[in-house]
Amino acid sequence: MNQRIATFTERYQAAARKLKEQFGYTNQHAVPKITKVVLNVGVGRAVRDAKELETVVKSLERITGQKPVRTSARKSIASFKIRAGMPIGAMVTLRGRPMRHFLEKLIHAALPRVRDFQGLSPTSFDRHGIYTLGLKEHLVFPEIASDSVDQIHGVGITIVTTAKTPAEGLTLLRALGFPLQASRR
Repeated sequence: MNQRIATFTERYQAAARKLKEQFGYTNQHAVPKITKVVLNVGVGRAVRDAKELETVVKSLERITGQKPVRTSARKSIASFKIRAGMPIGAMVTLRGRPMRHFLEKLIHAALPRVRDFQGLSPTSFDRHGIYTLGLKEHLVFPEIASDSVDQIHGVGITIVTTAKTPAEGLTLLRALGFPLQASRR
C-alpha cells in the first residue's frame, strides 16, 4: 500500500533505455529528451481592458512559479484594432527543475481535471517531434482557485523535444507517462 511513485528523472531513464533499444541509438546523447516547455496565453481582450493582461500574468505566475514575459503585437491589424507594439499576451519558458515539476503537475494533477478528458491527441506533433497542446480553461491547475477567477482563459503548452521525428517524440512522451490516446492506423 505504501508504493513510491517514480520521479520524472527515473521515468526518463527508463524511457531512455526503451528508446535506445527501439530506435537503435548507439550513443546515450542521441536519445531524445525534453529541453523546454513553453506556456503561452494570447489575450485579445487586453486591447480594450489592460486589467485582463494583468490577470493572465498573475495566473501564469501562480501556475509556473516564474514571472511571465509580456508579448506584443508584431504587426498592426486594423480589423482587430491592434497596433504594432500593443501588449496582447504573456508567455513563460520553463527549463530544468521547474520544467520537470510543471510536467509532473500537468500529467498527474491538471490533465485528470480536464472535463471529458479522453487522452491527448497523438497527432499534435510537428515534423521535428515538438508537441503542442491547448487547454481551454486554466482552472485545471491546482494553484488556481475557481472562486477567485473573474475571466477564464486558455493556455497553449508546447513541449520541445530533441526528437527528430514525430514517432520518436510520441514514444518518448508515452514512456514518460503522458496520457496519449491510442494511435489510429
